[in-house]
Amino acid sequence: MMRSRNWRQHLHSQLSKAQKEAVMHKDGPMMVLAGPGSGKTLVITKRIQYLISHYQIPPQRILVITFTRAAANEMKERFWRLAGETLPVSFGTFHSVFFTILKYAYHYSADNILPEHKKYDFIREIITDHELDIEDEADFMRSVIQEISLVKGQMIPLDYYHSGCCGDEVFKEIFHAYEEKLHQNRWIDFDDILVYTYELLKEREDIRKAWQQKFPYILIDEFQDINKIQYEIVKMLSGENQNLFIVGDDDQSIYKFRGARPELMLNFPKDFKNTKQVILNRNYRCGKQIVQTAEDIISYNTKRFEKKMEAQPYSEAKVEIRTFKDHYEENKHIVYTIREEMAKKTPLSQIAILYRTNQGPRQLIGALMAYNIPFYMQDAVPNLFDHWISKNIIDYMKLARGDMRRSTFLRVMNRPKRYISREYLTDSEVSFDDLLEKVKDKPWLYEYVEDFKEDLRIMKNMTPLMAINYIRKSVGYNAYISEYARFRKIQEEEFTHVLEELQESAKGYDTYEEWFDHIREYTEELNRQSKENEESKEGVVVSTMHSTKGLEFERVFLPDVNEDVIPHKKSMKEEDVEEERRLFYVGVTRAKKYLHILSVKKLYNKDSRPSRFLVELEKRQEERSAEDGK
Repeated sequence: MMRSRNWRQHLHSQLSKAQKEAVMHKDGPMMVLAGPGSGKTLVITKRIQYLISHYQIPPQRILVITFTRAAANEMKERFWRLAGETLPVSFGTFHSVFFTILKYAYHYSADNILPEHKKYDFIREIITDHELDIEDEADFMRSVIQEISLVKGQMIPLDYYHSGCCGDEVFKEIFHAYEEKLHQNRWIDFDDILVYTYELLKEREDIRKAWQQKFPYILIDEFQDINKIQYEIVKMLSGENQNLFIVGDDDQSIYKFRGARPELMLNFPKDFKNTKQVILNRNYRCGKQIVQTAEDIISYNTKRFEKKMEAQPYSEAKVEIRTFKDHYEENKHIVYTIREEMAKKTPLSQIAILYRTNQGPRQLIGALMAYNIPFYMQDAVPNLFDHWISKNIIDYMKLARGDMRRSTFLRVMNRPKRYISREYLTDSEVSFDDLLEKVKDKPWLYEYVEDFKEDLRIMKNMTPLMAINYIRKSVGYNAYISEYARFRKIQEEEFTHVLEELQESAKGYDTYEEWFDHIREYTEELNRQSKENEESKEGVVVSTMHSTKGLEFERVFLPDVNEDVIPHKKSMKEEDVEEERRLFYVGVTRAKKYLHILSVKKLYNKDSRPSRFLVELEKRQEERSAEDGK
């Protein structure tokens, strides 16, 4: 290992003044506010080495906590390269560190942790047991699991929690049933690891002190992503010495849906008296114009630590802010720009297209495929035709052209509600004559079945586009969607957007067969490209803004920067708008040299306007121009 004096000289030659101050800190709490591209990982690894080399802290007394296993491994490898040897500093995620505590106390093993697929099996069983009528089962299960995690992570009493995915009583039933299944099978989930660790450390002073003595120095990366129960555990582990070194950026707190709250970081100096604070305000990633754009955006947030980011001197960048007529024109511009880069032999992995949600890129992907532009999806590939609403519409068309398989009939017979019971369908093929015979003693039900039969007869020779319109308006699918959206506490527009995209896709096809052929070919090509690009990790990166936090690219496109997209239409409160502004800030700061902020005048065939964030950005730029002109 490098001697202390030599290493100190090396330190001074490599780091900025603010970075050196953070690295050389020894005892007591310290908060390092590290903006995008400010070298926070470098600061953490060098601080670890400084503690060992200069202050003679035994490496086994140092604990480094990250949020992901990948981040922990990367940090460990970078530290080992820096130190020149594999020193026994502990690197781990919150869950891995806390599970170690539980293993010692309760003798848990990995077999006690509920596998992720089993969690979904449990929720699916509960939905069936409680006879819940859920159409979008996969989305619903994801939402429920996310909310169960939120309740545990935020330490919210169940009676005070208001579900965002279903009725409060329904959610309580699911929560209790899920917990019962865990207990019956002697399993704990990842959130229970936090809950049980908190309870253990709170109740057992001897165990709490033992772990405080084991790790008197704790460093935490990405502190802005911490949730309430993680924070409470960390406070207990820090003990009286409070040698807690936290690194993060409150302006990049974007995981509210996981329980992260920027106020936990904002309150850190209050909770830990005598906290020293260092701001790493030099952005080594982004060019000057991009840094300025990011600053102009985030400056509108009120609940934040004030910090002015600076770019590297002479770091050039270009920012394009442009509005297009519609998605077609927007996607054409993106494709044209990428093809220009391809002609220059630019690595496609250095180009990213970032959306607010994983549904955003559906139309763009079709354009990329049409022009043979390889792409790599960070999130699940959004195939429009895989959506449950699309499948409903396609099933109606299959029935209309004579495909009367029981499985097809079952999926749509009560969408909208016709009160047809499964018990009436005993054969693998459904016959309307048989069905009408079975319900003839119930005139009201007979009428529903007759209307259903007549609707399919009328649809038989329609074009796909005509059929979608008929299903929506005459069959009553729009009303069904509206009712289901209320039950799921989802804005109706999220469902109608799918129907409008379907209508757009169906234009130009004369028969169901032609459209079905297009769907099959599109899906096969999408799956083929996705598989190839997933394996090679090559191609333009298409992702949500959430999934690219921590990454960087030479050129970044931010499409659909429109009101109700970002900020999302669900962002009603000011704190939600501030979260959306932070997300936009994260998206902007992924770009190193070229940034394209794009919006459209028509969104899903409806008039739309640019995001308020673009209005704010323009205002800041005008203010600066006025200042420069004085």
